[in-house]
Formats: sequence, C-alpha cells, structure tokens
Amino acid sequence: MELSSACQAFSLGNDKILKALVLILSFRCDLKIVSDANTFFIDTILEHHGLQECFSEINTNPGFVDEQGRLRIFPHHDFTKSSHGCDHPSCPPNMCKGIVIEKIQASLSMEDQKKTIIYLGDGLGDFCPSLKLGDGDFVMPRKDFPVWDLICKNRSLIKAQIYEWSDGEEFKSVLLRLISRIISIDGNNTNANIGQLYSVDCKLNTMALPATTGHEAFPQALPVLH
Repeated sequence: MELSSACQAFSLGNDKILKALVLILSFRCDLKIVSDANTFFIDTILEHHGLQECFSEINTNPGFVDEQGRLRIFPHHDFTKSSHGCDHPSCPPNMCKGIVIEKIQASLSMEDQKKTIIYLGDGLGDFCPSLKLGDGDFVMPRKDFPVWDLICKNRSLIKAQIYEWSDGEEFKSVLLRLISRIISIDGNNTNANIGQLYSVDCKLNTMALPATTGHEAFPQALPVLH
C-alpha cells in the first residue's frame, strides 16, 4: 500500500505534529508540502529538525536571503504577468493550492496503484484544494481555523471524508488512525503490517497506539449541513 499525503508548512512548527509526520514515513507515505509560506522558511525548519529528505515535493513561494542580508520572497505564481486562473475568493493571487493539488492528482493518476490523499490545512487557501479531493480521500482541517469554518459552511461541496483536529496530540492520533484504516482496507495488507502500526520506532519518538482498528476508534466525520 502506498499513500500520498499533501502536508502544510504550518504543521512544521509543532513538535508533536513533526513526530507524527516522521512516523507515517514508516508506512511508505509520500509527503508533499503545499504552502503559501516560502522556501527559506520551510527549508530552515526542515533543516533544523533534520527532515530535509522526508518530503518528496515542496510547493511554495521562492524565498532567499540576498547579499545585503534581506529576505526576498517571490510569488509561486507571478500574478503581475497573468492570473493563475482560479477565481475562488479564498485563493490569493500568488498561489492557488487547488491547482497544485490537481497537478499532484494528475501525476498520481499515471501510476498503476491508486493513491489516497490526506490533505492537512488550516488557512483560507486550503479550502480550494479541499474541493478537489475525491470521495476516497481525506481532509483534516484544524478546528476553529479559517478552512474549518469554510468547510462547515459548505460541507455539501466536499467529497472527501472530513476529520477535524485541534492540537498536536489529536492531529497525531487522527492521522495515524486514518492511515491504519487505509492500510486495513488495502487488500494487500497482512496482520504483520497492521501490527506495525501500534509499535513504531523513529528518530524522534516511539509511540504505542491502542490495539483497535475498528471504525469506533475514529472521531466522527462532520455532518452535512443543509
């Protein structure tokens, strides 16, 4: 089983979230960053935590420190020359994360095995990519943050299953249980594979999870608002 995960740079500043992201690498997940931050900010955090090699793709605004020591940041999409083509009000002119997700989806569709996307987000710009996810995907909005508010108001527009989280501990628990669910559904898994989910060693943390793999272990998905 392989899993593609589109991850947000906001996650990189929280120690418990960092540990969860490293843990899921044990399950052959493909981690990608889609962020409206910048390469200097993201690279600095990844380097500080020794995670440069953990992410296969970083989609963000270019940024670097020039010869005068000033941080220079350029738009992911140069809106001074043309529009990125998305007119959704939640997308800033310099970056449409929905377009980035569509490119990732197109790339994944060329592979033999179907991939599942778990999208993590908290900002307004994370609503558009949430709209692009399919019914086999998952979106994890941070509770009481802008993207969570938009999803709650427009639940019928979201095809992916929704699992909210509030802090690093809940993030880690929900994310690992979602991966457990995906692996258990995969016809190629074995009992040994499932057992590995509950005793995982990594360079940042050793974590034990409850021995249940049933749906009762999950928080409830958000209800459809009418």
